Amino acid sequence: MIDPVKISYAFMAVAMVLVGALDMATPLVAVFFSYFALTKLRLRQKPWIAITLFILLASAILFALFFFLNRVRVALPDITAKLIPLVVDHAKNFGFELPFRDWDDLKEMLTDSPKEIENLWRTFVFSGKQLIMVIIGVVVAISVFVNHEVDLGRAKHVMKNNLYSMATDQIVLRFRTFFHSFSTVMGAQVIISMINTCLTAVFIFGSDHIFEKGLSYPKMLTILTFFCGMFPIVGNLISNTLITSVALTVSPKLAIAALLFLIILHKFEYFLNSKIIGDRINNPMWLTLTALVLGERLMGIPGMILAPVVFHYVKMEAAQIEALTPKLATNGSSPDPALAKD
Repeated sequence: MIDPVKISYAFMAVAMVLVGALDMATPLVAVFFSYFALTKLRLRQKPWIAITLFILLASAILFALFFFLNRVRVALPDITAKLIPLVVDHAKNFGFELPFRDWDDLKEMLTDSPKEIENLWRTFVFSGKQLIMVIIGVVVAISVFVNHEVDLGRAKHVMKNNLYSMATDQIVLRFRTFFHSFSTVMGAQVIISMINTCLTAVFIFGSDHIFEKGLSYPKMLTILTFFCGMFPIVGNLISNTLITSVALTVSPKLAIAALLFLIILHKFEYFLNSKIIGDRINNPMWLTLTALVLGERLMGIPGMILAPVVFHYVKMEAAQIEALTPKLATNGSSPDPALAKD
């Protein structure tokens, strides 16, 4: 007799392989994020209220994202133009000669390529495809939120305990466990990112009162800190590097103060992570980093989001399966020669 449980595990394994092979990580992340938001917005037994609130919230986030990207488009060239001369001077002090002297030289070096128009077109096409994938993921999440039944014709089956119905029940259970892993990991990461952003914002906005001149673009840096905080470990490195670089464009004293503050905050987050992440996920750092690297190589940025989730899901499923213990020899001794020597 075919085991529906084994079918569900095989289905999940094939699904994960196809997500990586067919570059479907973006819609999968969109589905889980959207469904996560819908479950948090649910009011009693009225799903249409949650859907309306979700659409309004998603529209507001999309508008804010376009506004934020426009601010980044203006701010980053300005920050880079101030930072590059400092980097060039420090490189000369250490005996390195960089192939550019200022922002104009770097921009010319990066754009002086016959493939520039082709690369821009590829970027445009890729962005358009990803946006369509996100929309599809949102629609799928709303559909599942309204009706999560898979076997719609169950009552019409002649045999009630048929293979299809039993297998779909187990597959739904697997995805329910996967979503539980997603909500656990991302819920913990959102809490950590919010705490980290609040503490970092104290320094960003307080630098005006402590030093002669504070950090430029404080709102942009605060928002970037929150979004970067959604990526475990790597996100903090990106945001810390950006904040220190912006501080360096103001003054070396402010850059040293920012670096020291972020190091102290990072050390504090060891205890924070061990409490929040440890209680919820309980994964060692080296395994998390390995999962992040593999996820990025296989599926890009969406893979980095899914990597800790997939690892946590595999651990949850494996923890529910009873393993066969090695049998001892008939004389009671260990079958392992290495153990027998001990």
